[in-house]
Amino acid sequence: MSSPLLFDAPLIRKRLARARRAGFADFLVARAVDDLTDRLGAVLREFPRALDLATPVPAAASWLRASGRAGSVIRLAPVAEPGDPGLAVAVGDPETLPFGDGSFDLAVSLLALQHANDLPGALVQVRRALRADGLFVGCLLGGRTLTELRQVLTQAESEIEGGASPRVAPFAEVRDIGGLLQRAGFALPVTDVETVTVRYGDPFGLMRDLRAMGLTNALRERRGALRRETLMRAATLYAERFADSDGRIRATFEMIWLSGWVPHESQQKPLRPGSAQARLADALGTVERKEPS
Repeated sequence: MSSPLLFDAPLIRKRLARARRAGFADFLVARAVDDLTDRLGAVLREFPRALDLATPVPAAASWLRASGRAGSVIRLAPVAEPGDPGLAVAVGDPETLPFGDGSFDLAVSLLALQHANDLPGALVQVRRALRADGLFVGCLLGGRTLTELRQVLTQAESEIEGGASPRVAPFAEVRDIGGLLQRAGFALPVTDVETVTVRYGDPFGLMRDLRAMGLTNALRERRGALRRETLMRAATLYAERFADSDGRIRATFEMIWLSGWVPHESQQKPLRPGSAQARLADALGTVERKEPS
């Protein structure tokens, strides 16, 4: 039996389209693109064909094209967007890739896959869409994202309405991502975390930005809107527990970076057990002593 769907994918697309029409808040995507430039800067090779997989806005695809790191770029956009004469754009679901096996040398995805209902399956599809020795670099929101908001909403709803329901999505944990890359068939998997703290005058500024990024609650099992009394109590709790000395409140965004290569014979491989040609004691300049039996 298939697992139940956690996210309402049509609603996510609808809210992203609304956010883009109203003026998308792109500061997290811009931060991710800056980090992407550094990460790919350490890779000394060119990529003839690259895929931008569902980044909310075309910033990653535009950078790949302008930087010359990719010969051609195809963008799989999550929602319809204005055409770009220098960019091939298709609208589609990042969990159902419309590309043949081995179509790309590089795939990047920034702040999109945290809403995948089947993240392992999505990674498998990315790996299949890459050629041998192809590279995937992704960034998604991790489990500590919006931890402050999650805590105060849960407490406020429990106090005012007599029970709590999920109001902030449960994002992936970094400790699981490396295993998912290996399960998907990637070699040399790497994961790391960057924590971004954004400060606001009040919690309602944070909520406006979440709406402007299309990141409001899209869980399938969500309840209706919070009552005004509950929201005001949550704002009070936020100010009490997560404000700095100047009165501004903090919001945490955990950005998990992941990368992996499609296996190829040219890649480094671990040595076979027992094949070492030198002793560790010699390298450390110590005397090796055997334990008495």
